[in-house]
Amino acid sequence: MFLQGFRGTVTDAPDFDASADAETLYNAMKGIGSDKEAILDLVTGRSNAQRQEIVQAYKSSYGKNLIDDLKYELTGKFERLIVSLMRPQAYHDAKEIHDAIKGAGTDEKCLIEVLASRNNQQIHNLVEAYKDAYGSDIEEDVTGDTSGHFKKMLVVLLQGTRDEPGVVHAELVEEDAQALFAAGEEQWGTEESIFIMLLGNRSVNHLQMVFDKYQEIAEKPIEDSIKSELSGDFERLMLAVVQCIRSVPMYFAKRLYKSMKGLGTQDNTLIRIMICRSEIDMLDIRECFRMCYEKSLYNMIKEDTSGDYKRTLLALCGGDDDLAGEFFPEAAQLAYKMWETSATTKVQVRVAYSIDCMFVLALACTDEDVIINIVANRSNEQRQEIRQAFKSILGRDLMKDLKSELSKNLERLIIGLMLTPAEFDAKMMRKAMEGAGTDEHALIEILVTRSNGEIHAMNAAYRAGYKKSMEDAIQSDTSGRFSQILTSLVQGAREQGPADWDRALVDAQELADACNEDSDDMEIKFMSILCTRSFPHLRRVFQEFVRCSNKDIEQIIKKEMSGDVKQAMYGIVRSVKNQSNYFAERLYKAMKGMGTDDRALIRIMVSRSEVDLFNIRKEFKETHDCSLHEFIQVETMVVSFYILHGD
Repeated sequence: MFLQGFRGTVTDAPDFDASADAETLYNAMKGIGSDKEAILDLVTGRSNAQRQEIVQAYKSSYGKNLIDDLKYELTGKFERLIVSLMRPQAYHDAKEIHDAIKGAGTDEKCLIEVLASRNNQQIHNLVEAYKDAYGSDIEEDVTGDTSGHFKKMLVVLLQGTRDEPGVVHAELVEEDAQALFAAGEEQWGTEESIFIMLLGNRSVNHLQMVFDKYQEIAEKPIEDSIKSELSGDFERLMLAVVQCIRSVPMYFAKRLYKSMKGLGTQDNTLIRIMICRSEIDMLDIRECFRMCYEKSLYNMIKEDTSGDYKRTLLALCGGDDDLAGEFFPEAAQLAYKMWETSATTKVQVRVAYSIDCMFVLALACTDEDVIINIVANRSNEQRQEIRQAFKSILGRDLMKDLKSELSKNLERLIIGLMLTPAEFDAKMMRKAMEGAGTDEHALIEILVTRSNGEIHAMNAAYRAGYKKSMEDAIQSDTSGRFSQILTSLVQGAREQGPADWDRALVDAQELADACNEDSDDMEIKFMSILCTRSFPHLRRVFQEFVRCSNKDIEQIIKKEMSGDVKQAMYGIVRSVKNQSNYFAERLYKAMKGMGTDDRALIRIMVSRSEVDLFNIRKEFKETHDCSLHEFIQVETMVVSFYILHGD
């Protein structure tokens, strides 16, 4: 029962020729009417991968879209079934989800069936296909159409991060079962987040063992507890997840039976399941169906449908199990139980992974010290894993929770640390330009210190986050030569590589000559060189400039330029000469005198903490005879110094 290996009913056709099949379909649809039998025989006799080759061959041979032609030639449920078979499976799933949430109502049963039954890779393929087909994010569309714990569990499932089959946290089996019991049966009310966290993330094998242990503790199956503790769509979703954990084929057998029993047929459900399981486990579904209902799936389809639609479904079903002889339900149930038991024995035992569960607990009780300690002692890459784990476990957005729980500067700092570097830079650029005034110092600081790659990533993050290019935002918020300088820098097109000594001498002479020209020409020449040459090259240019003019380029900029242009050029030169010292001075100015420029302080501490903060600390102490750690403690009452551990 349920043998390993291929358990589908549709396989690759031998001696396959996509062009010949395309011609067969073309001829079947040519002229008045269409040869439906030829179409269904060919389509059901090819695997999905082969059908995709036929679609391409049809377009190459006839310059037409095969799916469009099928839609035109066929009608009704038969058309829907054939067209669905011609789509790649991930795109079929994507269409089912899209159709389930578009329009006035929502087909919650479709959402539940698809998302509860797909494995991680199928989920990832679905997410990509949905984005490609509809140009929108499936998670955003689903959450916009659902609510409550139902929505949270759907979000968890959409991450596709369940532990892989065979992984069992042996030491956590009893603990997880006890946690589920304590979250439901043992208390007044239900702690739904525990159900979401465990049922949405643990592996199939692990949860099968947890369910057995749960029954020992609660003296009832977990399904009964879910029915008594949960309600509505959330209850139906969690029951579907449990059923798929126990047996995906059994889950689909029951879904198929419900789609055909009584008056009327739920054709969407019938089509969806017959298509999606025909190359995976249709043979197992047939066995489960016969075991549960003492009749074959083939015969029930035959009795409940008609015409070409029926013949296509029967071809996907693949055979009539009632022809195998007398059916013995007791023997079948015993065989099923033996399979179920064997499925839980061949597992890989692994020590439980750490996903900073303390972070979840800390946020739940707003323990700021624990939150600070965890965030400041994790790399940015690890923080991104925490963000993803938080969504996978609880179905919630960690950033939104942090914003609601923390206050003012602590919230700014923690949120800044939880963003990717590109997201953080994009946000800082946005903050510098939004509202009535513009923080020109912030714009300069960011753009003169970032590498080409960092600027490209920041541009992408800005467009993704604010639906506008950063270049357009800069040009609408600044003007004149200053705007031109920032626009040049935001291209991320600075030359790379070592200094070209001959060219450096030419560049230095051109800069020296420009000092004798009017201010506009001087600014243009300085911009053309300072905004485009590599940092090693510019360091050589600045040395040659002293020889050419007997003056330091910083002195020239301070004397001959003014306003934002002067600040931008000065920022480039300071960053080229000694970037760590430039940041040290920016930090000093942010804290000296009355009041603290918290935004600048947070911006630099966050963005440099994994880059060059050690060197910045060293420059700060040498310049101001005081450690950056001490200066922050004196000047602020916030927690930035946690990042400076080791000072």
